[in-house]
Amino acid sequence: MGLDIRIPIGAMFVSMGLILAGYGWLTNGIPGFYDKSLGININLWWGLAMTLFGGALLVPRWTKSP
Repeated sequence: MGLDIRIPIGAMFVSMGLILAGYGWLTNGIPGFYDKSLGININLWWGLAMTLFGGALLVPRWTKSP
């Protein structure tokens, strides 16, 4: 059993993605907040993308048979 780098990197992406998506969700209704990004909630969408990527790194480790 060697060092599996997917675990810490996946955990980092999941935690940062949840923080970013949470921030995007909390700031979703503020008028004028996302004017520079053409009205797209960049924080929410990239937070979800980071969470999915981190989950994709972690799922094979948990489903691995002993």
